[in-house]
Amino acid sequence: MSGEVVRVEVQSSVKELPPGQRLVRRFIIYAALGVPSINPDEWRLRVGGLVDRELEFTYENLVREAPNVTLKRDFHCVTGWSVADVTWEGVPLRWFAERAGVKPEAEWVMFGCADGYTSIITLEDALSDDAIVALKIDGKLLSIEQGFPARPFIPHLYGWKSAKWLTEIEFMKHYVDGYWELYGYHEVGEVWREERFKSGSGRHVKRSPLRVT
Repeated sequence: MSGEVVRVEVQSSVKELPPGQRLVRRFIIYAALGVPSINPDEWRLRVGGLVDRELEFTYENLVREAPNVTLKRDFHCVTGWSVADVTWEGVPLRWFAERAGVKPEAEWVMFGCADGYTSIITLEDALSDDAIVALKIDGKLLSIEQGFPARPFIPHLYGWKSAKWLTEIEFMKHYVDGYWELYGYHEVGEVWREERFKSGSGRHVKRSPLRVT
């Protein structure tokens, strides 16, 4: 690894909320499959699939050696709430793709997690300038409820794509449903196009929050 640290403070350019969203002051925490127990000394992040080089990172690798970016961006939950001007710190997803050497046929990226949860995004979204593997929120390490030690964050996608307790990044040719996509949630999930459900309309699956933080 290069060991280069890049800190880019980017102020939020969002002046209005995406359609169907309302502002709340604090995150509402969900865990569809429960909160896993994570030992950061044993945790690994693996990058594979359609790549030239499969990679594996420890938590220390990401904290001490990977390039770091700081962004201020809003968070949008598909259930209709948003938290404004959250400061996110982490490693650009593009950096993982470049180091692994993503093959030309790759079109999708699947995130796998310690609790068994999965989510999928397009390769285009994964390579966007603001897409990161987040390690901190508002200057603090992710809490376990927020997905410690790492979670992807793509500001223009709904929050269910930001899979907590990330353990695997897999580059793929063909689309495969992730956890919530199996319930009818949209393949892409772009917030400004209000891509909540595959059919354009649907009903949210009932979920109970762990807490508000």
